[in-house]
Amino acid sequence: MNSILRNASASLVSLGLALTAVGCMPDQSHDIDPILNRANASAAGFGSGQGGRASAGTGRGAAGVGATGAAGSSAIGVAGLGGVSTAGFSAGGVSGMQGIADAGAAGNTVPTAGSGGPSNPIAGSRASGNTGGMSGNAGARAAAGNGGRGAVTAGAGGSPTSTGGIWMPKPGVTWQWQLTGTLDTSVDAQMYDIDLFSTPAATIQTLHSAGRIVICYFSAGSYEPGRPDSDALSKTGLGSVLDGWPDEKWLDVRSTAVRDLMKARLDTAKSKGCDGVEPDNVDGFDNDNGLGLTRQDALDYDRFLATESHARGLSIGLKNSLGLASSLVSSFDWALNEECLQYDECEDLEPFIAAGKAVFHCEYGKSTNGICDSAPQGFSTIVKNLDLDAFRVACE
Repeated sequence: MNSILRNASASLVSLGLALTAVGCMPDQSHDIDPILNRANASAAGFGSGQGGRASAGTGRGAAGVGATGAAGSSAIGVAGLGGVSTAGFSAGGVSGMQGIADAGAAGNTVPTAGSGGPSNPIAGSRASGNTGGMSGNAGARAAAGNGGRGAVTAGAGGSPTSTGGIWMPKPGVTWQWQLTGTLDTSVDAQMYDIDLFSTPAATIQTLHSAGRIVICYFSAGSYEPGRPDSDALSKTGLGSVLDGWPDEKWLDVRSTAVRDLMKARLDTAKSKGCDGVEPDNVDGFDNDNGLGLTRQDALDYDRFLATESHARGLSIGLKNSLGLASSLVSSFDWALNEECLQYDECEDLEPFIAAGKAVFHCEYGKSTNGICDSAPQGFSTIVKNLDLDAFRVACE
């Protein structure tokens, strides 16, 4: 984990909070300035880059009279007089006059055969399905085995994808970010952002049962001791020590060995039930990496991560890396940022909003004073403690 509070002394944190009105600290992979240059000046450091993952509901459609809906494996909608949508989405879909969402929200669904249909749920939030999918209660997860996964974002809706089931949140999705302490699963947020390695699969299942999307964090650009694959990563040819993080070193993201280990991490995310991933430290080129990494190396590596994530049905977010945002918006499904208000950089993330993709935004402090009114329209802004515990105040 890369949270400054877990490595800095109490006096350093106090000084950092005193010198920054908002109190946020950026992730060590911050894209605009070399890491810790600004943080050292303010005595605050970089925050954790740990992200969570978002899980879309899985579902199937079953026709009432006249035909049956495909169980997620077919992109052909079947006409019928009535249908049931268990989890809000169906890759097969049902063309009928009425559907029932599995969380109990009755919908007046009129999807067309073979294409995603809109819905006006009476209860619950709107969610849009994939090819031939039906809309229903956001976040609900189906018990059906082969159901197609849909892009569920309660309240804000979800964008369907051609790959069928990758979570693509629209602006406005609510979220919780907790990387330390006992996980509070009662927070009323649509997406949870948690650590890949320290979170057991059972906890992810609990969040799914509550209709939450779960995003899993891991560092994709730096070596961290204490991870299950740290020994293997230590043998790949490490770069310079990250400023302020004596136990971490930059990874050579051009290395086949490094990329194979990242594939294995993505496999772990998939096997645990993560709906998506948030790789950290993906802009080593913008720091003293000791490996000669270039901007093109970063772009190539980030696109590799996006491709491999999507191949596993995982959503992926771009962490900070503001200088790369405009080039990578088409490859990533959403963005996550620390402190863009603090450093007047939020406009660099506007390409994601313009593309209809969520920006999960965090400033550090104790209240939303001066934050919510300043946050760009469409950003999902929260205020957190520096150690990223359960504390959360949201601009909602």
